[in-house]
Amino acid sequence: MRGPSHAAVKAPRIDVRARLACVAAGLAAFAVVLLARAVDLQVLDRAFYQDQGDQRFVRERVIPVSRGTITDRNGEPLAISTPVESIWAQPQELARHAERLPQLAEALGLDADDLARRVAERSEREFMYLRRHLTPDVAARVLALGVPGVNVQREFRRYYPAGELTAQVLGVTNIDDRGQEGLELAFDQWLAGRAGAKRIIQNRRGEVVEEIELVREPVPGRPLTLSIDRRIQFLAYRALVQAIETHRADSGTMVVLDIPTGEILAMANWPSYNPNARGAATGPGRRNRAVTDLFEPGSVIKAFTVAAGLESGRFDLSTRIDTSPGTFPVARHVVRDVHNYGVVDLTRLLTKSSNVGSAKIVLQLENEHFHDLLFRFGYGQPTGSGFPGEGAGVLPPPTRWGTLQKVTLSYGYGLSATPLQVAQSYAALANHGRLLPPTFLRDGNADKRPQAVLDPVIADQVLAMLETVTGPEGTGQRARVPNYRVAGKTGTSRKVLPGGYQSRYISFFAGMVPVSDPRLVGVVVINDPRGQFYFGGLVAAPVFSEVMRGALRLLDVPPDDLLAPTLLAQQAPGPRPVSIEVADYAETVEQ
Repeated sequence: MRGPSHAAVKAPRIDVRARLACVAAGLAAFAVVLLARAVDLQVLDRAFYQDQGDQRFVRERVIPVSRGTITDRNGEPLAISTPVESIWAQPQELARHAERLPQLAEALGLDADDLARRVAERSEREFMYLRRHLTPDVAARVLALGVPGVNVQREFRRYYPAGELTAQVLGVTNIDDRGQEGLELAFDQWLAGRAGAKRIIQNRRGEVVEEIELVREPVPGRPLTLSIDRRIQFLAYRALVQAIETHRADSGTMVVLDIPTGEILAMANWPSYNPNARGAATGPGRRNRAVTDLFEPGSVIKAFTVAAGLESGRFDLSTRIDTSPGTFPVARHVVRDVHNYGVVDLTRLLTKSSNVGSAKIVLQLENEHFHDLLFRFGYGQPTGSGFPGEGAGVLPPPTRWGTLQKVTLSYGYGLSATPLQVAQSYAALANHGRLLPPTFLRDGNADKRPQAVLDPVIADQVLAMLETVTGPEGTGQRARVPNYRVAGKTGTSRKVLPGGYQSRYISFFAGMVPVSDPRLVGVVVINDPRGQFYFGGLVAAPVFSEVMRGALRLLDVPPDDLLAPTLLAQQAPGPRPVSIEVADYAETVEQ
């Protein structure tokens, strides 16, 4: 038998080598693919995959900053921010441990069913607040439970030490510590600062594993020093509340201005509210009536009617006006005084607050001139205080005045103004006819020069006339301040309600003290007094007197009339007797 041929013996060797070559080629190709994929992942698409990883584990966390402190002119805190803790959670993680929700809800003071519903609704999200603005000890107890997915975040909450005294002036912030009303809103950018940011790595439970870098440096809010004097603010608020309770009025406001600087030392309102209790305030209580509410100022405008008459050159200190018989027919209407004052000069016109005398002055003035004088003193335009929502008032253009409207304007009907506008205008009179815009900031007018709006001689003459209003024959006797000379003007205007003017009133008093060197202006407005009296001289003037007594002492203003106590001794404290002559106080008109 012949054995196998040589070719047959060699064939298996060739087959093995071919297979080895194929395997080696396959491994080489696979290695190339792996290498290419590695290059793709680590070089070509590195940024994309890095970003994908970061989205799962790297977060940018806000670094909260404290809002700037607001202080009064003497450094007393009016608004401060204090650190609080807010509890948040990852809904997905929390949903996996639903059995812990009742325990967590009890610690947070929440309803367990409501918490379970909120978690279920947000199960696709990565973040939700559970409770915000907790005290550190409460937050620590919640974290001590060790519920997965529950974390804490530092925030700040605003507190107002003066409470309802300054509520409407300061306003409030929202839960994110941003200004919503008042000066908190007006100076929000100044007070808020800028939150910082840092990049962190967190695990799936939201816990911080590592802080990578500081992205943005936090900038705390800047402090704000107001012109408000907390002590005078308290005096104004207390006197205002007492007057409103005594006369059963709806509301009231008082403004106190520093005449040389235009700084607002006090701005009190009632009703008020506690800004530290979120959601506790009602609409009327939140309103800063001193800058938002418009009133017909009534007889306080007569000072400017007299000033316009003097400025026109048609009247002087010796001019006599016949107001007999106490009535004056105008355009089928009758202007009335409550008493026949006979022949009066300009001083007695203001002393007795004669409507007839004011009407006869304005009828001899050009419409444009009288309008211009009122506009120069700030009526019909915002004061420039910068308070959000400030009213501009209403001063009709002179081209639209009829004879009756022109006459009623002379004693404060047919135009409207805020109490702050009235205070600004009286401060300009007391400042020798130079007007400064009112400011809520200490030294807020340091770089401003007063605007001359009236001849200083005329302004001083009107100021001297207004001093007689608080004298023995004037309507503002109860505005006197012991040891100080006081000038001012009372006002009692009818309220406009549906159907026209009604027998409901607004009581005004605007005054300046001391007359020899005017330092303070005070304007008091009592809305709808329904007690025994409603005249400005009996309702609003005593508030001015009480507040100024304390304010002058606190500011160490030297007295300028040591005979004042003797005059005041003739007045018994408390409400004037009913038998007093109504003519001494009333300023009314039939429409």
